[in-house]
Amino acid sequence: AALDDATDSCAMGRIRPIMVKGHERALTMIKYNRDGDLLFSCSKDHVPSVWYSENGERIGTYHGHNGTVWALDVNWDSTKLLTGSADNTCKLWEVRTGECLHTWKHTAPVRCVGFALGDKRFLTVLHNIMGNVPTIFVWELDLKNLDNHPDAPLQTILGHTGNVPRALWGPLNESIYSVSDDTTLRVWNPDTGDCRHVMEGVHGKKITDLQFSADMTLFCTSCVDNFVRLFETKTLRLLHAFNSERPLNSAAISPLPHCPYLIAGGGQDAMSVTTTAAQQGKFETVFFDHAFGEELGCVAGHFGPVNTLSFAPHGRAYASGGEDGYIRIHHLDQDYFEAYEKKVAECGLSLKQ
Repeated sequence: AALDDATDSCAMGRIRPIMVKGHERALTMIKYNRDGDLLFSCSKDHVPSVWYSENGERIGTYHGHNGTVWALDVNWDSTKLLTGSADNTCKLWEVRTGECLHTWKHTAPVRCVGFALGDKRFLTVLHNIMGNVPTIFVWELDLKNLDNHPDAPLQTILGHTGNVPRALWGPLNESIYSVSDDTTLRVWNPDTGDCRHVMEGVHGKKITDLQFSADMTLFCTSCVDNFVRLFETKTLRLLHAFNSERPLNSAAISPLPHCPYLIAGGGQDAMSVTTTAAQQGKFETVFFDHAFGEELGCVAGHFGPVNTLSFAPHGRAYASGGEDGYIRIHHLDQDYFEAYEKKVAECGLSLKQ
């Protein structure tokens, strides 16, 4: 890990990122644990890793996959890790030791994984290649009896017609929310596999990411149509849509009430990235204020598209993973935390006049 000399100055103050070079290929997903002290990452180099989020020091790696690791999830108490890979497996790991505890075989690459709250179930998402249709599987999980674990899913959920890059458990495990290349967002009943809702006509192109707010009352989506959108979880009402002027790969919501911000990242896709300079490729992470409905600023640094974003649960930092193989951990400046309150105060003053 190294401190980057370049500082990014804007309404958010000066942000000095920690550049973490531990992966040999493009990042596919990064995720903080619930406490915010660990950062988990996976990439196209087959080896998921875990880092100290404060300084970017690598703690360990998880060896066993033979293909791109597309997705990961860490459980509530940071003891277990799930990974999904292009080697057609989902693996469960002991976080502390790096031991692989169990492997679930699939018939195609696994594009997404997720623990249900309570660690009694988890989900996996099957890629729609090699004659497979995009499928969400719900599995039983008994951490105390992994040797006799059933290798058949509890529920098979069908309905999407395109690849499903992200599926997440909703509040209290009562629903599963999924987004797809088919431009729809769907809400499912995890017990029956029934589709409760289909959101069509809102996203113009394939949806690349879905992330909840800390309290799960809101969620955001990133889309190749350049927009990051904010929705209310309960009603699926669209609250905001911001044009980032670049195809987006990921978006996340700040967990702090006094920092009502969205972050979004992407850029010109990897296929055509060699034809353009970093500035033209629009590889910055953009911040949007969803209370005032405006852009706050942007943070540059990656030399290729931003593939994945994650806010630390304490809200004082965020991390980005790029096509360039770097993770950048950004500890946010004091100006960032005061920007919203200053704006509110300015409005108050103008209202009084």
